[in-house]
Amino acid sequence: MISHATTSPVAGTSAALAEAVIDLGAIAANVRTIGAVTRTDVMAVVKADGFGHGAAAAARAALDGGATWLGVTSSAEALALRAGGITAPILSWLHRPDEDFGPLLAAGVDVSVSTVPHLRSVAAAAARCGQTAMVQLKVDTGLSRNGARADEWGDLVALARAYETAGSVRVRGVWSHLQDADQPGSPLVRRQVSAFRAAVRVARAAGLDPVLLHLANSAAALTAPATRFDICRVGLAVYGVEPVGHANFGLRPAMTLRSSVVNLKRVPAGTGVSYGPDHVTGAPTTLALVPVGFADGLPRSAEGRAEVLVGGGRCPVVGRITMDQVVVDVGDRPVRLGDTVTLFGPGTAGEPTAADWARWAGTNPNDILTGIGARVARRYTGVTA
Repeated sequence: MISHATTSPVAGTSAALAEAVIDLGAIAANVRTIGAVTRTDVMAVVKADGFGHGAAAAARAALDGGATWLGVTSSAEALALRAGGITAPILSWLHRPDEDFGPLLAAGVDVSVSTVPHLRSVAAAAARCGQTAMVQLKVDTGLSRNGARADEWGDLVALARAYETAGSVRVRGVWSHLQDADQPGSPLVRRQVSAFRAAVRVARAAGLDPVLLHLANSAAALTAPATRFDICRVGLAVYGVEPVGHANFGLRPAMTLRSSVVNLKRVPAGTGVSYGPDHVTGAPTTLALVPVGFADGLPRSAEGRAEVLVGGGRCPVVGRITMDQVVVDVGDRPVRLGDTVTLFGPGTAGEPTAADWARWAGTNPNDILTGIGARVARRYTGVTA
């Protein structure tokens, strides 16, 4: 069980000008919801500091919710989880070919392999350590990022089988990543499922026996049963953001970003606000200063569209979003110094959501969540057991 209302050591002081309140119970509940839909195991992706929520705390909450695996990008992320006492299975999937894989192998972390040079490095590390490396081979089924191309796949699986025979490697899994899963019914997804199945057949024909096949991300896990296989690799949905358009699976956003009013001024019509000025008041109004800006993760591209919740209702952010502060036009609302400003949250009290900020900024919610900076204190609430 994770303790209630703890604060991160990074920015956990009373002087913090903004805080992200993380509901760990929501993360656990989201994993349970995903598992109930997919009827598979769930790999909770906690890369990028748990999508900005705090990797270790998010991992523990996801595991409490029933996740059986954790997914990270790098060795540093995987080893940080191990250093934090997390013993659950971990897959790490992005590495330099000349990396020393010894620490990962010693920590019992599965290594994703996409190229022959990577596989040779992993096998060499296993030989030095005197143990068998657990690897998961990644095939490129159409995304054209990481993963072996179809014309490289045969060589990769043949070498993996040779290393298995020698005892230095064990291929636990085969996986890939989808290109267009947030568009339900996309023909690209169907093509990728077919390509993935073909790659698995090639691997098995080479003598490999992977026990863990995974292709589905958040969107596919919830909407495309053909992509689910043995486990679903879920990121955004774990943190409560609905991954497909206007579909609602009952996920609960886990992060609420709050600050407070640190200055108020009544101004006449025709007052310029912030740099430029890019905004001039059209009538007498009250301006509230909020000490959070693009250095904390608020995207400048949301200027002219963003809103926050203050004084009992939504009010527009006016003028430029600057490094450390934004100005909010609160009109004639009864706002006072020190009042709470909710920049985004679950939306249940009328506040904007991370998805709203993503729409205003022309980006995706992942960008918003992972952009919340280190100056923002993390405070953890919610009992996960």
